[in-house]
Amino acid sequence: MTAPRASERFTGSFTQQEPIPEDAIEAAVAVMRSGRLHRYNTEGAEIGEVPALEREFAAYTGAKYALAVASGGYAMGAALRAVGVRPGDKVLTNAFTLAPVPGAIAGVGAVPVFVGVTEALTIDLADLEAKADQARVLMLSHMRGHLADMDRLMEICDAAGITVIEDCAHTMGAAWRGRKSGRDGLIGCYSVQTYKHLNAGEGGFLITDDDEVMARAILLSGSYMLYGRHGTVPPEEAFARIKYATPNVSGRMDNLRAAILRPQLARLEAQCAAWSARYREVEAGLRGTPGLTVIERPEEESFVGSSIQFLLLDWPAPQVDEVLARCAARGVQLKWFGGAEPAGYTSRYDSWHYAPSAPMPASDRVLRGIIDMRLPLTFTLDDCAMIARIIRAEVGAVWQTGARVTG
Repeated sequence: MTAPRASERFTGSFTQQEPIPEDAIEAAVAVMRSGRLHRYNTEGAEIGEVPALEREFAAYTGAKYALAVASGGYAMGAALRAVGVRPGDKVLTNAFTLAPVPGAIAGVGAVPVFVGVTEALTIDLADLEAKADQARVLMLSHMRGHLADMDRLMEICDAAGITVIEDCAHTMGAAWRGRKSGRDGLIGCYSVQTYKHLNAGEGGFLITDDDEVMARAILLSGSYMLYGRHGTVPPEEAFARIKYATPNVSGRMDNLRAAILRPQLARLEAQCAAWSARYREVEAGLRGTPGLTVIERPEEESFVGSSIQFLLLDWPAPQVDEVLARCAARGVQLKWFGGAEPAGYTSRYDSWHYAPSAPMPASDRVLRGIIDMRLPLTFTLDDCAMIARIIRAEVGAVWQTGARVTG
């Protein structure tokens, strides 16, 4: 292992993504020149960019149906409505997630019931089983790309009659035992916001094999009676039962974003491999750092390393703040989920005052220790090695000067 060099300073950007590919730019320009950006602005048997993307995304995931929508958050809200969640209903979800997940639940008038997190940063299956009688739907967040034991999770949910909706915002391209993320539950929801695995600035997908669920989602998305123009269309009888009773909650994707996404989807597997190579480079550099816990990834999980997390378990808050400040002074931006106040995207379950909650001591201990870092593909492997050296050095320096604490 290369020894840390105190003079090293990283000068890259943690928010700079790769440029949009040239063929995607050309496709977007063609849509703009046509003036036909709306997904239903087609003629005759013409297939627009959005339905073409829906077909391709369904094929990629192995789903029967895919719906392209305005955002990942919209996909989750539509999924909840499509399975019949009503105002006042309780919905299970992860205590460790990002605000759009409980926000989608609250957005349909339902009430989040938080399930704990393990040191592997996955949903606590023992806590899930204990709370299984409290709700009939689980909005499962694969937070920061960490997949729980999906076989055991589905056993618990099937036994309790719980419908699973998967939030796959961080796991597009990931798999459990070879099954694509989003394919274990009834519905999978994805994001194509700039910091996700496909970049349209904003947008999302909803996938399912269920005819009526997809029919409801299409109608909810604002199809009017133009649902036959979608890329993957349930049979007419699925719409006949519900088309006059399903509200239009418009959230369509447009042809411009779909044109940008289609070439990216074709390259997704190669991009996922590139992210994971960067993840492994940082992981190797951090392994063995005193006071720092690396998250061990199970063999059954094929993950996409677009971000990396590690734990500073049981560290006092001032020492964690010192690590963050020292790393920032050397150009490395770390985010902490244990701060007393939300910062950027790092809010947690006790920050969401619209959702009632009680302390979960074991989960609170884990949340206080989670450090998070993006790994954009604009980083080289050498960049990742340097970043790991900087983190290792600064964690080590603070650890030596008194971060050790009991309990």
